Amino acid sequence: MRAAVLHEVGKPLVVEDLEVDDPGPREVLVRTIAAGVCHSDYHYMNGSWSSDLPLALGHEASGVVEKVGRDVTYCAPGDHVISCLSVFCGSCRNCLVGKTYLCENTEALERRANEKPRLSLNGRVVHQGLGLAAFAEQMLLHENAPVKIRPEMPLDRAALIGCAVTTGVGSVIRTAAVEPGSTVAVIGCGGVGLSAISGAALAGASRIIAIDIHAHKLELARKFGATAGINAAETDPVAAVLEATGGGVDYAFEALGLKQTCEQAFAMLRPSGTACIIGMMPEGEKIEIDAGELLDDRRLIGSDMGSNVFRIDMPRFVEFYLNGRLNLDAMISQRVPLEKINEAYADMLAGSVARTVITFDGSA
Repeated sequence: MRAAVLHEVGKPLVVEDLEVDDPGPREVLVRTIAAGVCHSDYHYMNGSWSSDLPLALGHEASGVVEKVGRDVTYCAPGDHVISCLSVFCGSCRNCLVGKTYLCENTEALERRANEKPRLSLNGRVVHQGLGLAAFAEQMLLHENAPVKIRPEMPLDRAALIGCAVTTGVGSVIRTAAVEPGSTVAVIGCGGVGLSAISGAALAGASRIIAIDIHAHKLELARKFGATAGINAAETDPVAAVLEATGGGVDYAFEALGLKQTCEQAFAMLRPSGTACIIGMMPEGEKIEIDAGELLDDRRLIGSDMGSNVFRIDMPRFVEFYLNGRLNLDAMISQRVPLEKINEAYADMLAGSVARTVITFDGSA
């Protein structure tokens, strides 16, 4: 099967033919239909996060189950699924208290070193990025990695739920638990930020301020529920938020993974406000805040994939889309084939797209 593989940090991905094994016990083989191009994978490409190489990347995807291995009980061939990097064991402490997204035992769901690898190239193991390797025509997964969805759901839009939507909406609804009538600011209007804006609208926020350095993204944010926009390339976003709200927002969400914007999110809070960091920051990065502002009950929190319970949340997001309450159509800026994966990342870095979707069914 064709897959996009990282062989060397700082070099382009290489699309090449990999060998994918048959599903073993509790494994499923999924034919990939669509995969979103997310910034999280780029952290491995540029070396800000480390991993064993070669590495098949991609983690935001949807597809159709082709085969299942022995002892699989959750899904069957023909099922439409979304993959999720929050694979869970179901028996560790975090799983047992309902925090499956923080599973402590994911290594037990992978193949052992003495077993045939799931993916290989000329006899050499190819590692699965974030446990999925979704930039590929097929995904071989533990059965606790996918979630079944209704076949009526368009699979190119379903792919977005695999990361951007679950991360953004989940950070609002689950992690921060935004209350109706609250004021919200979202820094960064890519796929995750737009999803956070959608989540704030779903939660009943009274004011939703979108912040970005690209005017076209601020315009797009209004389609997702933003009530105002601030161009951070033209004005100090903290000062602008404080002035517009008369003292700060109740909740600020940072969706870029940058030191400066994380600090800005905290600085634009009102007393008792909460800043939630969604963006994936480079390993070892530090942020600084004014400790005195903690005395005003301000909170700085993180979020891992929207604190999701993905087999509950993702089908709900599908329903939201199908009944018109979640805008996914406008999030897809372009659909391209796998061969254009490096161009897709160039577009992402240039800020010209909200989300690019790699399609494998000839619809690009």
